[in-house]
Parts: sequence; C-alpha cells; structure tokens
Amino acid sequence: MFTGIIEEIGKIQQIIPIPGGKRVKISSSKLIGEISVNDSVCVNGVCLTATKTETNGFWADAVGATLEKTTFNQSKLNQQVNLELSLKFNDRLGGHLVQGHVNGIGIIKKISNLGDNYFLKVDVPEQLKKYLVDEGSITIDGISLTIAELHNSTVGVSIIPHTWYNTNLQFSKETDMVNIETDVLAKYVEKFINKEDSFQKDKISETWLKEIGY
Repeated sequence: MFTGIIEEIGKIQQIIPIPGGKRVKISSSKLIGEISVNDSVCVNGVCLTATKTETNGFWADAVGATLEKTTFNQSKLNQQVNLELSLKFNDRLGGHLVQGHVNGIGIIKKISNLGDNYFLKVDVPEQLKKYLVDEGSITIDGISLTIAELHNSTVGVSIIPHTWYNTNLQFSKETDMVNIETDVLAKYVEKFINKEDSFQKDKISETWLKEIGY
C-alpha cells in the first residue's frame, strides 16, 4: 500500500528481456538504503517487487498483467520514473490510499502553464469514468492528485510547483501515456451496491410478496 506522495525520481538504467516480460534496473540514490529484496516499490504507479539491490539502484521484473495494463510495455532506457516506498503503519497518509494496481492507461491531452502552477488534462479509459468524481482522488503515474475538473472521461488536475519539480511530470508532454489508478474506495462502494441490488432482485418474488401480505 502507498500514498501517492513521490519520494524520488529514478531512472531506468537497464532493460533485459526475460520469458514473459522484462527485467529492469532502476536507479535510486535517496531511497536505495531503505530497499531490500522482496520489498514493494511503487514505480510510476506500479507496485513492483525488488528482486536485487545494488549500491545505486534495484532490479525488478515486469511480466504478465503489468505489461498488459501499464506503460511498462513502452518503457525505455533513461526514462525518468516516480518512486515511492510502501507505507508504514506509523506514517502519515499524506495523499490517499494507493494500491499500486494500475487500472488502465491514460493519455495526456493538454498541459497548461498557469503562472507557477500547471494544469493537466488527461483522457482516462472510458470504463474507468464511473469511478471519477469532482474533487475525488486519482493516481497518475503514482502521484496522488485531486480531480479539479471532469468532463466525461477527461480529467483535469492542478499541479503545484513542488509536485511538478519533484515528479516526472516536469518531463511530460502532450500525447504521453500515463498509468491511471482510481480510488479503491469507489470500487468497494460499487461492489457493495451491486451486491445489494442483486440481493433485492433475488428476494423480490411472487412468493415473497404473498408472505408479507400482498
């Protein structure tokens, strides 16, 4: 579990093909002292397991669903990536609950410079729009952001200077693909409502109506 508060910008230093995927080495100077083998690290919003550590970075494998659902399928050498270590129970929850389970790939539609701030418009996959609400939470490339504007499946988010210069957003450009994770709470609410609806549909029958006096 993560919070969407980026702790370091790393860089993809090596990519090695492996059966069913790729093995990547990601540079880290700030966080590497806290990363051990089997630790979870959020890389551009994707929860990866550190398989090997070195003095200047760590290795992780991206296979299966990770390649199918995320931008790791398009990863390239020297690409800057957002890094966050997993949440400790005594940490402050500065962003929102982020699982590192990417739901789909979005596309940056527009980047506007508004003085010291920036405003991004991102096209989110159509099937995810039901989880989006004004002023709700969304994770873009691992960054916890608040939805400031919502038009169908296009999300607008405001980026303060600190976030801009401490994440890989500073290197982004229009048409770039980004990893999207919607708020997990919305998914639980959806499942609960659907379960309740199913219960009501199963319960309402001619026999049941007669039992209650109709």
